[in-house]
Amino acid sequence: MTVRPPIQEHVPLAAMTTLGLGGPARCFAEAASDDAVRVLLAYGAQAGLPVHILGGGSNTVFADAGYPGLVVRLTSRGMDFSTAGHRVRVVAAAGESWDNLVAACVDRGYAGLECLSGIPGQVGASPIQNVGAYGQEVAEAIVEVRALERRSGRRVCFAAADCDFGYRQSRFRQQDAGRYVVTEVIFELQPDAAPAVRYPELRQQLERRGRLAAATAGGRAALAVVRDTVIAVRRAKSMVFDPGDPDSRSAGSFFVNPVLSDGEWQRLRATLAEPDAIPSYPVPGGRKVPAAWLIEQAGFARGWRRGGVGISPQHALALVNYHGTTTELLDLAAAIQTAVWQRFGVHLQREPVVVNADEACHPRPS
Repeated sequence: MTVRPPIQEHVPLAAMTTLGLGGPARCFAEAASDDAVRVLLAYGAQAGLPVHILGGGSNTVFADAGYPGLVVRLTSRGMDFSTAGHRVRVVAAAGESWDNLVAACVDRGYAGLECLSGIPGQVGASPIQNVGAYGQEVAEAIVEVRALERRSGRRVCFAAADCDFGYRQSRFRQQDAGRYVVTEVIFELQPDAAPAVRYPELRQQLERRGRLAAATAGGRAALAVVRDTVIAVRRAKSMVFDPGDPDSRSAGSFFVNPVLSDGEWQRLRATLAEPDAIPSYPVPGGRKVPAAWLIEQAGFARGWRRGGVGISPQHALALVNYHGTTTELLDLAAAIQTAVWQRFGVHLQREPVVVNADEACHPRPS
């Protein structure tokens, strides 16, 4: 029988998130195994407490008042590498650091995750929001997601095709939000293959550094070049969490780049005197427009501040906590959503999860 992990009371949550915001959890515990998660979920149900599963805290916004239930932080660790035909299979625990996994794969010469370097958080969160950056999505490498159903505690497995992956979406964030706890993710990667250098900004940065040829040659050295370049670009935008960089006290991109249908795209173009000036590119289901461009064009420039929060000087998508509050941050987010809607008729969807807050979430206007 699994011994229940120690439960602490009134534990501050701010330090457990990259935003550094939020009050205390009524109860808090850590879970290093599936059985520990089960026991804590059962405890929460018996005690009548809501249970929030916390990973690395890089995509989470807690309320100023904290959380009135039990916060369970996943601390499982482990990566297992094995061959699967001409590919390599990697089984990674949900509590493993995401960037540690990427680094381990690059060091071994396994292609498939290199452009996702420098992203904070844990492995378990990667399939939930289908983590992506610089032309690569984690869904391209995932073959299976293992999870626990919260209500029954039973273990379930989802093939990649059953995860309903979309742009920054999956079944775990949409129709099954809150139903499962991801415990392991299984990836298949390609040994000694060339990195994915298909994103224009990444290609330009490699060219600028004189490393494009090295990056496209294939093998471990090429993967390392791409990883180093991606991290350098992210760091220049304060998108690599660094306690010494106050502009990195964020949740990364606070809004999802909207994908517009043909009709929405034409309506957006009609709002501008120079419609061809709108940056965009085609994707399945429509046309993707950079949310950062919409935000700046709606009057919120990089470096803009209000109270204790603001917009990063390096990237308009990052909302930064400069010793502010969750309420201030969400008020700013709502103001940005309103301005973009009024200027362009485009609704910006938030990317981080807001937990138990007076969300100040600006709904899609009617």
